[in-house]
Amino acid sequence: MAVPFRRTSKTRKRKRRTHFKLSVPGMVKCPQCGEYKLAHRVCKACGTYKGEEVVND
Repeated sequence: MAVPFRRTSKTRKRKRRTHFKLSVPGMVKCPQCGEYKLAHRVCKACGTYKGEEVVND
């Protein structure tokens, strides 16, 4: 089994991990009530999706 000859330095390890980030979810305004919601999902505030009421309160 292969074993690394030298230890990976902290700098090299951190450079490699600079791309491991959390991304912000795509938030859009609901056209009915104006609340922010996740794109392509039912609005939690008013229960509409693409202009149609899907969920009744």
